[in-house]
Amino acid sequence: MLKQLEAERERGLLHAHPFLYWRGVAIVQYWSSFEQLERFARDPSASHLESWKRFNRAVGAGGSLGIWHETYVVAAGQYECVYDSMPRFGLALAGAHAPAVGAKETAKRRLGLKGEPAVPTYENPTDA
Repeated sequence: MLKQLEAERERGLLHAHPFLYWRGVAIVQYWSSFEQLERFARDPSASHLESWKRFNRAVGAGGSLGIWHETYVVAAGQYECVYDSMPRFGLALAGAHAPAVGAKETAKRRLGLKGEPAVPTYENPTDA
């Protein structure tokens, strides 16, 4: 499924991040829109649909395997992710990256509101 989505970017997947956690395996996906996600999920020509049907027939509601699925619809400009001295991760991989300085220095400013920094910006110290 992910190979198909990476090859066919027009379907709307922005980024997918598979990872292991204490309960098992997970994949976090970022999509351009809910409509594109829904269209792909129900597309009979999509590579995952037949596997999904087989899985449901084999596992059903027996409780032997759990599924964690959450969907959030977030309006453009109504989210933020801040990364300091680390590589892009999560939502930052799905969108643009900009320094958090000046008009982008506080969460309020980044969301288009007024707000002064709780801690003033400092110049990077030099090695003395």
